[in-house]
Amino acid sequence: MAWIVALIAVVVAVTAVVRSQNAARDANVAWARVELAERQAKAADARTTALTDEIRQLAQKRIPAAALALSHPSAPVPGLREAAEVDGGSARLLTEAVQAARAAVIEERQRVDAAARAAMRGTSAKIQSLLNQSQQLLHELQHEYDDPRILQLDFRNELALRRTQATAVLCDAWPGLARQNSPLVEIVLGAQSRVAGYERIKVANHLRDEWLAVVARAAEPLAIALAELLANATAYSHPDTDVQVTVQQSGGRGAFLVVDDAGIGMDDDALERARALLAGPSEVLLTELGDPPQTGFAVVGRLVVQYGLSCHIEPSPFGGMRTILRVPAHLLTVLEDDRSLSALAPKPVHAHTATTAAAEPETATEPEPATEPEPAAEPEPAAKERNGLPSRRRRAPRPAPVRSAPAATPAAPPPPRTPEQAEASWAALQQGTLSGRSAPAAPPEAQHHDDKDGQDDRNDQGDDET
Repeated sequence: MAWIVALIAVVVAVTAVVRSQNAARDANVAWARVELAERQAKAADARTTALTDEIRQLAQKRIPAAALALSHPSAPVPGLREAAEVDGGSARLLTEAVQAARAAVIEERQRVDAAARAAMRGTSAKIQSLLNQSQQLLHELQHEYDDPRILQLDFRNELALRRTQATAVLCDAWPGLARQNSPLVEIVLGAQSRVAGYERIKVANHLRDEWLAVVARAAEPLAIALAELLANATAYSHPDTDVQVTVQQSGGRGAFLVVDDAGIGMDDDALERARALLAGPSEVLLTELGDPPQTGFAVVGRLVVQYGLSCHIEPSPFGGMRTILRVPAHLLTVLEDDRSLSALAPKPVHAHTATTAAAEPETATEPEPATEPEPAAEPEPAAKERNGLPSRRRRAPRPAPVRSAPAATPAAPPPPRTPEQAEASWAALQQGTLSGRSAPAAPPEAQHHDDKDGQDDRNDQGDDET
């Protein structure tokens, strides 16, 4: 019996040991669970704090920076502040929140810009119609009155019309003027006449075909685009410098209009942005054009896309910028010779020969000093300018022309008059008309009008494109 008692004692002892070990193990497990729970609670608190900070940064920095980057692409957009303490799902949701806010801002800006474009398009159409009516009335007044202030008013009306027309084009409107097939050199002259400081623009005609013309649908858009480029060139260059315009013809590639100025130039960022605008982006928001808006390159880019032109800008050898506007061959045509070009249209450089001196009439304006030596065998015509091209001159008071005996009527038709001869004849006609209509005290008044006209010309220095 003793061994039974001993066996029972052993079993009881073993059971006690096992129970104590299980109790210790359970205590260790419980303690480990408590520590794990504490660590998980601390980690959850840390994640909650990090997520709260990220949400705060999202509202205060990331979304405003993303909205600012829409107008200023170089502006940095911050990312997650503590990415290690935010799990992947939360980080993805925060990134999606930034993208959703960006998309909402873009959509709202496009909606507001579309509404502004529609309003400006309608307003520009009405203003353009009124300015066209004013222009027609001014042209009628020019035939009835000899006051030179009417010419100044007509020119300022033309400047306002160009600005309104450019605004309408920027808002996806039709240019508002239908033209026939027009000679390329006359389109250049028309664009020159729409720019303040037009007397600084010197046109050199290097066309092989004098009757090269632009088809009707692209004539007015080309004039608008060139006028905007000339306005920028005159506005960003010194008033004492010239703006050179070269008209060239390049076989099957079309024609090129090269505009060179001696202005202040552009830095790398401005040049990159100008090239982006001239390339014709799909959409340009009005709010991205600055205050006041600089619309010149944006208007040219819109016309480039709509009519198949191309434009490139680069530094000019003259110190400023060179802009090359290309007219493709499918927009060009050749006119018949049954019509005459404008008297101000420059002749092609290669067309000047020694026979032009023999056809020079007796009446001529005062010659200007030549910039290049001429051959001794060819007499220098009085109305000939640099490189043999006529240039536009500012009107100034001039004495009454000396009357001479009338010449006999030639048997053959007279040769075409140069622009300087036409100017002298028109000045003589105006002086004679004023002398016949005015009282004895009228000459000082007429002189006052002319001086005021010249002063207005001097005070009109370029566009306000800056």
